[in-house]
Amino acid sequence: MDLLADPGMGVQTDESPEELAVHVAASGVTLGGTLGIPTPAGTLPSGVVLFAHGSGSSRFSPRNRFVADVLREAGLATLLLDLLTPAEEAVDLRTREHRFDLQLLAHRLVDAIDWLSHQELTKDLPVGLFGASTGAGAALIAAARRPDRVEAVVSRGGRPDLAGDALASVRAPTLLIVGGNDEQVIALNRAAMTQMRGVVRLEIVPGATHLFEERGALDVVADLARRWLTEYLAPPIPSPRR
Repeated sequence: MDLLADPGMGVQTDESPEELAVHVAASGVTLGGTLGIPTPAGTLPSGVVLFAHGSGSSRFSPRNRFVADVLREAGLATLLLDLLTPAEEAVDLRTREHRFDLQLLAHRLVDAIDWLSHQELTKDLPVGLFGASTGAGAALIAAARRPDRVEAVVSRGGRPDLAGDALASVRAPTLLIVGGNDEQVIALNRAAMTQMRGVVRLEIVPGATHLFEERGALDVVADLARRWLTEYLAPPIPSPRR
């Protein structure tokens, strides 16, 4: 399946035939990403899911890559994106000043959503957002700013409370997944839900902690995300003619 990029986007083949290394222009910087194509090869994607990683993570996060693999097997394209440049990452490792800059991260997610709208493979696809930790707050702000493009949101161990006033403007159905032992984050998610007007559901994974490192916990996360995103991103089945 061919991917036709806009001039200057810098798309090239990655090491995997199902993945393409991409460069996304975002407000004067270039962000590295990996665009995943559904498997098996030749499958037409029913939607595309943009990942917003959490604090101190990147597009190479093994947890997000695991979830992305499951989503591609379900027929969804995926875009794992570094929301900070290498120079910003280096600063953030020392100061942590960028990982909580939700406005910066959300702005770059919006740029990435717009970028997807100009790619031949993804321009007509409904967009889902998958946010982890602080990335979930940024994803919800982006969903509020692009209500006509974002059709669903999933948060893994996220901080939706960081989206602040934007929560009331989120139209996309939102799934909040939290570990059962992550008590403080459960409370923050429940508080955020009271501010949201659209469809929102909280799923608590028993025995799991913040990073879902327990055996089988991430499998549960991936299955919940797959069900939610395929439900809201898959095209409706037309009614039979009478």
